[in-house]
Amino acid sequence: MSDIQSLFKQSCIIPDVITIAPSEILNIQYPSGVTVDLGKELTPTQVKDKPIVKWASKNTEYYTLAMVDPDAPSRENPKFREWHHWLIVNIYGGDLNTGEVLSDYIGSGPPKGTGLHRYVYLVFKQQEKGDFSKVPKLPSNSGDKRGKFSVAKFAQEYKLGTPVAGNFYVAKYDDYVPKLYAKLKG
Repeated sequence: MSDIQSLFKQSCIIPDVITIAPSEILNIQYPSGVTVDLGKELTPTQVKDKPIVKWASKNTEYYTLAMVDPDAPSRENPKFREWHHWLIVNIYGGDLNTGEVLSDYIGSGPPKGTGLHRYVYLVFKQQEKGDFSKVPKLPSNSGDKRGKFSVAKFAQEYKLGTPVAGNFYVAKYDDYVPKLYAKLKG
């Protein structure tokens, strides 16, 4: 079992988010200079801006990228599991700029006093370019329609199979969170 597979199990991403762990690491670099490293703690301040994401992609394939928080509003009471932070489909050849953004990036915003939240990144290889026209497009200045999302159900509905790459970090409240909430009120 690879590091990614054992850490996804140890951190209960399996079964809380997906049933099968990806076999490849997803490389995620934030403009703040931090990188995501399989469960390492980062701060909401460090991850507030959209990162650069890379994986072992094939130039002729389409992919879906998702980032979810299964611990909303807390790990003990995940009544909004999963809250999706980012969702891009029809990414051609691993170039995020070619993808169709369904949910624009929102950084981590764990409520005060809710402890560490897991932020899970997954990439799925699509069988072909997909029709996602029925999925609402969500801007980065609104938290509406982001709760109670299931990346596993989304993958099943759109026949995405199991994730090919993934990574995750944990984060807890810091003084950037109120600024994020103000932005989400539009």
